[in-house]
Amino acid sequence: MTAVRRHPVRRRITIIALAALGSLLVVAGVVFAVGGAFAPSRYLDPWSSDYHKKFDDPRVQLVSAGLLASSGHNMQPWLVTLDSDPDVFYLYADDSRLSIAVDPLSRQVMVSQGTFLQNVTVAGDQLGHPVTIELFPDGDFDESNLVASMASTPVARVTLSSAASVPQPTWESVFRSDTNRAPYSDAPLTSHQRSAFAGLDSWPDNDSEASLSVLTAQQDLDALGSLSIEGSTIESESAAATAESDVVFRSNEYLKNESRWGFSVEGQGTSGPMKYLIQGLITLIPAMNSDDVGAQRQIDLTTAAVAATPAYGIISTPANTRQQQVEAGMLYSRFELTARSVGLVMQPLSQVIQEYPEMAELYSSVHQQYASDGGTIQMIVRVGMPTAEYPQTMRRDVSDLLVD
Repeated sequence: MTAVRRHPVRRRITIIALAALGSLLVVAGVVFAVGGAFAPSRYLDPWSSDYHKKFDDPRVQLVSAGLLASSGHNMQPWLVTLDSDPDVFYLYADDSRLSIAVDPLSRQVMVSQGTFLQNVTVAGDQLGHPVTIELFPDGDFDESNLVASMASTPVARVTLSSAASVPQPTWESVFRSDTNRAPYSDAPLTSHQRSAFAGLDSWPDNDSEASLSVLTAQQDLDALGSLSIEGSTIESESAAATAESDVVFRSNEYLKNESRWGFSVEGQGTSGPMKYLIQGLITLIPAMNSDDVGAQRQIDLTTAAVAATPAYGIISTPANTRQQQVEAGMLYSRFELTARSVGLVMQPLSQVIQEYPEMAELYSSVHQQYASDGGTIQMIVRVGMPTAEYPQTMRRDVSDLLVD
C-alpha cells in the first residue's frame, strides 16, 4: 500500500490565507457598519415624490417641496409659520443657519429663500394650490440688527388658492439631485436646451429685477473657469471657511440622520458601497479627511470640472437689495429646474462672489468683467450634459421647518 503524502506546508499556508481573509472580512464589516451600511437613510425620505401625500394641510404639502430646493452650503435656512388663515403661511430666514465666514452679509441666505419659494410655486401649480407670494410683507429687515430682524420679519407671505392641477414640466425636476460637480460632456448646449431658458427672467411676470445670461463663448469659459479655480483655492485656504465647513460635515449615515443638512461624501458624487467604505474609514481615521486633504480635493475637483464645462449661467440684479437677492434665488431655481427637464445639470461656482476680505480682489475682477454696469452678480453656475449621476443629499423633515 502506498502511503498518502501529506503537505503540511501547503496546509499551513491555506490556513493562514483563510485566517487572513476572515480577518479582512471582519475589518471590512466593521468599516461598513461604522459607515452606516446597515442604517436606514431617513435623511432621503423627503426626496420621495409621494412625501407630500403624508400631510393633509396643503400648505405643508407645498413646504415639503420647498425644502428640496438648493441652498447655500445645504444649510436649508428656512422656517415656516402656518397662519390662522388656513390658506396662508409665512417664510422666515432661519438665523441659526447662517454661514458667517463665507456669507458675512447673508446674501446667499436670501438667495436660498428664493429657491425655496420657486419650488413652492411649482408645487402649488402642480398640486392645484397656486400661490401668490408677497415679499417682505412687514417691511425690510433692520440691517443694523440683522439676526434679530430675521427672527421677527418674514421674508414672504404665501397665500394659496384652489384651482385645477396644471401639470408642470419641471415638477419631476424637483425630485432630482440639485448639484452635479463631475466633469460634463463636451457636447455644446443644443438649440432646444438654450431656447428652454428664454424668458426665464421675465416669468411669471415682469416685476422681478433679476436677469439671466447663458455664456458659451470660449473666452468666457476660460475666464470663468480660471476665476473659479482661484476662488476655490482661496476658499480652501481660508481657515475660517474650512472651520465652518468642518462643523457641518456629516461623516456617516448616523450623523446624516441626526443632522440632516450640511455636507457629506455624496457632494463629491460618492454612492453605493464606496460611500459606506469611505464613510467608515474617515469616521475611524479622521486624518484621511484632514483639512489639507479636503482642500486639495476641492481644488482638484474644481479644476477637473471647469475643464469640462460647455456653458456658464450668470444671474445678476441691478442693485443688491434683499428683495432682489430673493428674486435672484427664484430665478436660479427656475433655471436649475428647467435645466434638469431638458437633460442638463449644473453646479454653483460662486466662491468669487462671496463677500469676505480674502475674496475681495476676485469679487472686484468678476464684477468688472461681467457686471460693469454696476449691478451685482448673485449666482455663477456651470451647465452641461452629465457624464455621471450624482446622488441626492440630506434634507430635513418638513416638521423641522414648522414653528409657532
